[in-house]
Amino acid sequence: MLEKIRKINLKTAVFMGICFYSLTMLLHVLIISGVIPFTWVNGGRSDAFTTQLPISIFNIIICIIGGVFTLVVAGNTLYKHKRGRTVICWFFVALWSFGFCQQLLGTPLEKLVGSLLLLLGVISNLRMAIEKR
Repeated sequence: MLEKIRKINLKTAVFMGICFYSLTMLLHVLIISGVIPFTWVNGGRSDAFTTQLPISIFNIIICIIGGVFTLVVAGNTLYKHKRGRTVICWFFVALWSFGFCQQLLGTPLEKLVGSLLLLLGVISNLRMAIEKR
C-alpha cells in the first residue's frame, strides 16, 4: 500500500494538503458565520454556538499551522531537520486518521464532507511522511 502512496508525486501531495487545510478552514469559517448550523458538526454534541466557537477557532489555528508546515516541507529542498519533518508528518497522519474515524461516527455532514476532507489530509500527510529525503 505504501508503494501506491509513494507513486503520488510529492508536489501533488503538497497541493492536496493545501486544499485540505484551505477547505477545512473554509468549513469552520462557514460554521462561525452561521452558514452551516453548529449542530451539524462535532457529532451534534454542541449545545450552543458558544460551545462550538472555541472548537472552530482552535481548528482554524491547527489548519494554519498545518498549512504553513506543508508549505515549508514543499519549499525546503535542503535536507536539514528531515527527521523532525517526518515526525511531524506522522503526527498529522495519526491525528487526521483519528479524526477520520470520528467523522464516520458523526452527523451526516461529517460522514459525507468531513470524512472525505480528512481522507485527503491523511493521504497527503502520509505521502509527505514516507518521502525518502
